[in-house]
Amino acid sequence: MTDPRHHERGEADPAITLVQGDITRESADAIVNAANSSLLGGGGVDGAIHRRGGPAILEDCRKLRASHLGKGLPTGRAVATTAGDLDARWVIHTVGPVFSEAEDRSDLLASCYRESLRVADELGARTVAFPAISTGVYRWPMRDAARIAVATVRAAETDVAEVRFVLFDERSYAVFAAEVG
Repeated sequence: MTDPRHHERGEADPAITLVQGDITRESADAIVNAANSSLLGGGGVDGAIHRRGGPAILEDCRKLRASHLGKGLPTGRAVATTAGDLDARWVIHTVGPVFSEAEDRSDLLASCYRESLRVADELGARTVAFPAISTGVYRWPMRDAARIAVATVRAAETDVAEVRFVLFDERSYAVFAAEVG
């Protein structure tokens, strides 16, 4: 009988770990940025990553905008830059959807996690730190965001060995901990 934790790549599911704290203080191969489509910085996680990572991240983002991402990064997609002064090799920028009660955008939120892991695989990243994408100013309900994030990571075909969810506060940590089980 096939072990359900293994995928076509022959790798086990990534280990999922939870951390309560500041994602810009994490040490990982790649840190995921909940970016806005402009890739030029913003508030929340995006602003914190740009501030702590320094000007090299913004410089790489500007180069992406000047080339194939002239209109910005579409929602649900992901792209990598240097990590600048962060304790990582790369920042993977992904644009989460704004929550809507009138339209189900959960596929776009799941795509953020899948696409970020796909980019991580292309880079050879083995450890990836994620924030709770779309749960800040994009108002995605934390419980639903945790369900989508954990289910998507568990179902992903990836060579990433560890996915770390870095949750800013105790409440967010508790919600993700309940989802991870």
